[in-house]
Amino acid sequence: MTKDINKYLNKVVCGDCYKLIKEIPDKSIDLIITDPPYQFCMGGKGKSKLGSRKFKQKIEIYNLDTERTKENGKNEESERLRIISNTLANGKNTQFISKGITNDILDEMVRVLKKINIYIRCNKEQLRQLIDYFDDLGCFIDLLSWHKTNPIPTCNDTYLPDTEYLIFAREKGVKLNGCYDTKHKYYVSEINVSDKKLYDHPTIKPLNIIKNLVINSSNENDVILDPFIGSGTTAVACKELGRNYIGFELNEHFHQIAVDRVNGIKQCEKKFGIDQLKLF
Repeated sequence: MTKDINKYLNKVVCGDCYKLIKEIPDKSIDLIITDPPYQFCMGGKGKSKLGSRKFKQKIEIYNLDTERTKENGKNEESERLRIISNTLANGKNTQFISKGITNDILDEMVRVLKKINIYIRCNKEQLRQLIDYFDDLGCFIDLLSWHKTNPIPTCNDTYLPDTEYLIFAREKGVKLNGCYDTKHKYYVSEINVSDKKLYDHPTIKPLNIIKNLVINSSNENDVILDPFIGSGTTAVACKELGRNYIGFELNEHFHQIAVDRVNGIKQCEKKFGIDQLKLF
């Protein structure tokens, strides 16, 4: 199979990135910025064993709940968070797990990059996996963070979920551009509720942070890949800064949101219409 980057250039494609990325040629991407599924394990005291029958049953319960939300046509992420909130509020000792990402997709990301130059957003459960992976490849590694001043108040026997991490890995010879104003290692802001309403995505990230990453680690006309593009923030940043982009998104609903957003369409405008919005 001939691999052709042009059929994906400046497009957001709906599909499984584990499969789609295999169609991207070797060493054809200048930078990757992505926000993959986080690895979570919530509820209960102590550590559960992934191989235990009890834990597997709890995973199956979560998977069943997820399938039901799909069948009912609900926003899967919102419904998932509702299930978690209700479980915690009721004091049930139920586990929720998202498996995060595997090294298979990391291998593919390294393959398509001209030189390793990658930002991966993650939570603390994934730090060891990502740092170990890129350290074994001899990369320089930085840890950036976003601190939210209004986190979700889930603080029963745990610290607030007010910090998200961003692993930056680059190999020798990859230059870091930018300036004093774009090279912050940490950001402090509120959760961007307004963007969530505008674009109907539960985990949308601040555009200004993504734009700084693009400025710091790429040049105009470079090709930037986001295999888990979500609401399309990376594509918007690239479009505004004169970079080419490729985005993959598995969820059909979020894929359409990303396509609309790149084309300047807000989800609230689709729901109410521009004339009706003027009444608010």
